[in-house]
Amino acid sequence: MTDQHRVDTLGAYGNPHVTTPHLDRLAATGTRFDRFYTPTAICTPARASLLTGQAPFRHRLLANYERNVGYLEDLTEGTFTFSQALADHGYRLGLIGKWHGGTRRNAADYGFEGPDLPGWHNPVDHPDYLAYLDEHGLPPYRISEPVRGTLPNGNPGNLLAARLHQPVEATFEYYLATRAIEHLERYAKGLDDDGRPFYLATHFFGPHLPYLLPDEYYDMYDPELVEMPASTAETFEAKPPVQRNYSAHWAFDTLPLETSRKLIAVYWGYVTLIDEQIGRILTRLDELGLTDSTSVFFTADHGEFTGAHRLHDKGPAMYEDIYRIPGIVRVPGAPPQVRDELVSLTDCTATILELAGCDTAGAVDSRSLLGLVRGEHPDWPTELVAEYHGHHFPYPQRMIRDDRYKLIVNPESVNELYDLSADPDELHNRYRHPEFTALRRRLTARLYTLLRERGDNFYHWMTSMYEVGDSDHDPTLSAFEKNGGTGKNAGTGQADPDHQEAPAP
Repeated sequence: MTDQHRVDTLGAYGNPHVTTPHLDRLAATGTRFDRFYTPTAICTPARASLLTGQAPFRHRLLANYERNVGYLEDLTEGTFTFSQALADHGYRLGLIGKWHGGTRRNAADYGFEGPDLPGWHNPVDHPDYLAYLDEHGLPPYRISEPVRGTLPNGNPGNLLAARLHQPVEATFEYYLATRAIEHLERYAKGLDDDGRPFYLATHFFGPHLPYLLPDEYYDMYDPELVEMPASTAETFEAKPPVQRNYSAHWAFDTLPLETSRKLIAVYWGYVTLIDEQIGRILTRLDELGLTDSTSVFFTADHGEFTGAHRLHDKGPAMYEDIYRIPGIVRVPGAPPQVRDELVSLTDCTATILELAGCDTAGAVDSRSLLGLVRGEHPDWPTELVAEYHGHHFPYPQRMIRDDRYKLIVNPESVNELYDLSADPDELHNRYRHPEFTALRRRLTARLYTLLRERGDNFYHWMTSMYEVGDSDHDPTLSAFEKNGGTGKNAGTGQADPDHQEAPAP
């Protein structure tokens, strides 16, 4: 698993410039999902959805703790997790790398072995990493030439990239792969000794910004190869104003074009560095003779803007750049293929459970991908729902995406509707266009229905504000009308002229 990874940086997904041979090989020998989405484009909630198989509104871990605005910071006790189910089935569990799943409880609390590596970016002062450097005679972390924009208040902006003065063997990414290989070797021995199966995850902190790379990778790709995303032409016309604010926060307009090109080229170098480390792990899997009996997943928690829509990082904008992610699954005996169903990171949970022979019922918002991976054609939903709850501040959003269109509901602002076929860069908000009225009504009603079926209380806002059809319930949730009416309007939220309410106590 990577962090903040654009799907269009992989050769397997069509990038002609970035070298990613190991992930390309994984895709060529497994199933590449072309429409694979995160349930929410922010680290902690997305990772909690993978762990639980639940949508964020349900597990309620809604924000990264560094910018938490009052939400839960840990899953509640007793929440279902796939790790507990696997442990109950005798699995060894390892997680090497980024956890970012809470403040009070770490990966070990959920049964995973491995060094406790908290936070959102490479913890280069961690004792285990420092011990690794010392053991191998490698130099510590040091950077130069930081790249920053200028914030609206005139201060230096967030660090976007810098040169890292370490050899590749000293990078945190190489260290993570080394630790993962050590665990893999130990688990392989255990498999031979006592037959206990294993689950092992390697969660890289990159290619999340800031992009801190040795010269070899920092300068690997010529910025002249970079075509800036078409959506850098974004004007924010008819868009939620928060997007313009976020653009200022990330200081995109304060950077010259050549710097933006260089940042993307450096991001590509980061992707190649991580691909090489994944290659080391997969090669060791081959050498241990485990490839034909081990399922392998590759994905990310969410995407990254890298200048798209004049933005960096992620945020309160439900564009494809940050919601569509890589999704590759290789299961022994399953055919190599490409699938275009709309699937979610959350669906990995039920898939892992089914592979392990566990009951999938606890992963209530997850559907196993095994039928798709095995080349079957199961009945699969033709739309996908995603959500967002805020980061620096509360900002609720819900999205429905079908084969061609995407509707986003922003209660405090303008809603958005995109035709992804005619406008793949999502520059033109069609929500108020008259010719899209029927489509808007259809998608709004469908989103409303799906949210109600899930139990996502966001639907209450939609009940009164949008065309969702006749109400079959009292939207006020008032006890006075629940069972007291005798007329035809009782329980609908409409006044019943024949019914006299008792005075309130």
